Amino acid sequence: MPTTPGEAAARVEQALKFLDGRWKLEILFQLFGGRVQRFSELERAIPDVSQKMLIQQLRGLERDGIVRRVVYPEVPPRVEYALTEWGQALCPALDALLRWAAVRGALPVS
Repeated sequence: MPTTPGEAAARVEQALKFLDGRWKLEILFQLFGGRVQRFSELERAIPDVSQKMLIQQLRGLERDGIVRRVVYPEVPPRVEYALTEWGQALCPALDALLRWAAVRGALPVS
């Protein structure tokens, strides 16, 4: 655990970089709850994302150990995405952020 406020800030900033990307949070919310989705299902669930961008975001999440990609040796190949255990552990943190933002959303902006 961090011992100074500076170390704590650096750790949180590092953690937020894992989620940096226009579509990463939306992908995570599509996969929470143990859901397994094929690439085409994610494309349909997030209609505004381009195929290229979805591939890039999924690769980044996979590289960071948040998403697991499984390729089945079929013709045509079937590719499924799911959260790793570490990725699924993000759910409570993001739920807490949602609750925090909801409270702020109810307050007047100054």
